[in-house]
Amino acid sequence: MTVRAVIADDEAHLLDYLAARLAVVWPELRIVGKAANGLDALRMIDEQAPDLAFLDIQMPGLTGVDLAARLAQDGRAPHIVFVTAHNEYAVQAFEHDAADYLLKPVTDERLARTVARLKTALSQQAPALPADALRSLLQQLAPAATPPPPLQWIRAAHGDETRLIAIDEVMYFESQDKYTCVFLQDEECLIRTPLSKLREQLDEARFWQIHRSVIVAARHIAGTHTDFRGRLMVRLKGRSELLTVSRNYVDLFRQM
Repeated sequence: MTVRAVIADDEAHLLDYLAARLAVVWPELRIVGKAANGLDALRMIDEQAPDLAFLDIQMPGLTGVDLAARLAQDGRAPHIVFVTAHNEYAVQAFEHDAADYLLKPVTDERLARTVARLKTALSQQAPALPADALRSLLQQLAPAATPPPPLQWIRAAHGDETRLIAIDEVMYFESQDKYTCVFLQDEECLIRTPLSKLREQLDEARFWQIHRSVIVAARHIAGTHTDFRGRLMVRLKGRSELLTVSRNYVDLFRQM
């Protein structure tokens, strides 16, 4: 029996990479469509009725999860393997009875295990991987999903030019309306990244949030004191302003 598959990924080089690795690991597999987004993948699956679909989760038009849900509603879903760089989507994979869940970059060894599961499922006309086995798979995948390294450089607007600023130059960040202000030793710049998003990219050991609108570089803290209202204030090296520490973050300074 010839097994037919559709592959979908919005990054062309990753689409071609997966097709090439499948050709090595499963040379008998026939790839009948390669889609650059979820809508194209839906059309190809409608037209080709493949046995398998390898779906990137984050795609324009329709995400891989949205596509799987639509196919399931119509009762025409092929065996689905989700392929993504983010293992937090595995919970959604459970809900859509994914045959397997692959983290990028996909290795030949890992892909070979997926192929073995798919061949078994196709021969038995049964789901390739039940939900409890998929949960076990997630536990195996989780340690392999390493977080991105902390932010090292910032592109910021300064007058009419855009500057590239080393993160070590930053003394503190402050949220201001639609922007985040970046305070250096002698100047200020603006970036469009919200403070909440920026916090996720910073090294928590080096940058401390002291207020819902302020994150301070620990290395630039000169000291603290309590003002006449009982508020804890942070003084920075080389800058005159004092920054207020909200009650939620006072514990950061207990040992100072």
